[in-house]
Amino acid sequence: MTVARSVVLFAVAALFEIGGAWLVWQGLREHRGWVWAGAGVLALGLYGVVATFQHDDHFGRVLAAYGGIFVAASLAWGAVADGYRPDRWDLIGAAVCLVGMAVIMYAPRG
Repeated sequence: MTVARSVVLFAVAALFEIGGAWLVWQGLREHRGWVWAGAGVLALGLYGVVATFQHDDHFGRVLAAYGGIFVAASLAWGAVADGYRPDRWDLIGAAVCLVGMAVIMYAPRG
């Protein structure tokens, strides 16, 4: 599996997880109804399915690496969906998380 394919899988997983959580939030906290919340639960389930397509056989490694993607994608989602504007510390923190993700997932192993 190429690094590019792996990154795409992480991005799709982030869309399902963050989008699913956002839909549940909208359904329950913003009173948009159970249909929104139910769609969010389905998206969260799809997130779990997408994660299984990563090439690494170690669940813990894949989920730990995904954490870096989750942090950066959550800030991006907030900026797009809710008008949140990350400050420089948010961006620096996200960059650190992405570097950590790359080390965990793509470092050469013997």
